[in-house]
Amino acid sequence: MNKVVHLHPMDDFKARSKAVLDNAGQRKNFRGAMDFLQAKRRAQFPDQDEMQGLRELGASIRRYSLAHLPRLLEQLEANLTANGVQVHWAQNGPEANAIALKIAQRVDAKRIIKGKSMVSEEVGFNHFMEAAGIEAFESDMGEYIVQLAGEAPSHIIMPAIHKTKQEIAQLFAEEIPGVAYTEDVDALIQIGRRVLRRKFAEADIGLSGVNFTVAETGTLCLVENEGNGRMCTTVPKVHIAITGIEKVVEKLEHVPPLLSLLTRSATGQAVTTYVNMISGPRRPDEKDGPQEVHLILLDNGRTQAYADDELRATLQCIRCGACMNHCPVYARIGGHAYGTTYPGPIGSIISPHMLGLDTTFPLAFASTLCGACSEVCPVKIPITDILVRLRNEAQARPETEEATLRGSGAARTLAASTAWGMWAQVYSKSGLYKLASWFMSRGRALSPSEQGAWTRSRTPLVPASKRLRDLMKDHKS
Repeated sequence: MNKVVHLHPMDDFKARSKAVLDNAGQRKNFRGAMDFLQAKRRAQFPDQDEMQGLRELGASIRRYSLAHLPRLLEQLEANLTANGVQVHWAQNGPEANAIALKIAQRVDAKRIIKGKSMVSEEVGFNHFMEAAGIEAFESDMGEYIVQLAGEAPSHIIMPAIHKTKQEIAQLFAEEIPGVAYTEDVDALIQIGRRVLRRKFAEADIGLSGVNFTVAETGTLCLVENEGNGRMCTTVPKVHIAITGIEKVVEKLEHVPPLLSLLTRSATGQAVTTYVNMISGPRRPDEKDGPQEVHLILLDNGRTQAYADDELRATLQCIRCGACMNHCPVYARIGGHAYGTTYPGPIGSIISPHMLGLDTTFPLAFASTLCGACSEVCPVKIPITDILVRLRNEAQARPETEEATLRGSGAARTLAASTAWGMWAQVYSKSGLYKLASWFMSRGRALSPSEQGAWTRSRTPLVPASKRLRDLMKDHKS
């Protein structure tokens, strides 16, 4: 079932981006999808004061949770264990996969049905299990489509947003036995539903992600729209949840504000169809639910971000995808061009901790620094500030105080170092600065004329003196 998906090395980033930019149809599709999602989000936040107040509350909850992260993780483990949930800790992707495989082998599992989980994508769960002879089957419709196509998700909330209904129709006709080509969206949904329903009944293990974990109650919170999350966490006899260590909050009362921000920012909904609160396996007096519940808490570079006061804000993310929906770069090149599990602005600042700055530094430069991502982030992550920090890290001199991350200095080149060294010398000495200014002023004739090609497509600046005269004239009239 699973085809091998190759995430390209970063030195292919420019080539992949150019290929998408040359694809007019795909650019049009992405632009339309992003405009639609932006409009839906705006409709959910008609009151700007209410929105800003909710954003500040959400940011405060996430900052508080991260400030007390070690204590909350210990509390979470203790309360989950008391509830009958088995807690596992994984330092990286291979460890997380090995833990899940050990559980699967112990119960002699042959099939795993999966709810939506970007962390499982992060660790390459599906392909690891398939290599061990265990089928891992996606049940989220978007994830099912990209799995069937042998692709990675192109968006963290809408994995198949890059595909048209014609492409999906062709895919279903080619890959699902007995299915005829149809472009009817309802019919396509029903085809997928029939296939997935059988898989729930056949699965030995259900795997899910987690939106938030609650330390004081030992609760796993999972939101979704399709019901597949509820099915995969209740029908199979074993449920494995996997999440990053940063997804913990202290109290149950901290969850509703974050859920409100998440759903309204992600899909423009006031609330999702399903909100699942899981606090343990089936009790003796209950008729359904799994016999075992496991939680895998994954580090995978998160402690590197946590250890830095500025970069810690990266971990505030609640995975809504709003930054992608408003990013002018993502809207043009889509998710696959980034070559990482998490694309867009949030991927550009979190991937360096997971994969190393040496393999991901081009992503920090794939930004206009326009600030749209920071303006819409529901938990107020200063994404542009962090991008600038990562750019500096990428060009820092190795083994100095400026190089603090794994892979720092990967973008540093002799030519750039020489140029910036000369620039520093000029600006540090008044004589050199005056001389350089004199020479540069002599080159004024080389600049484009007012009617030149450079200015033809731009709005010319209005001189301040003219603006002042116009204002005074308006005032007198």
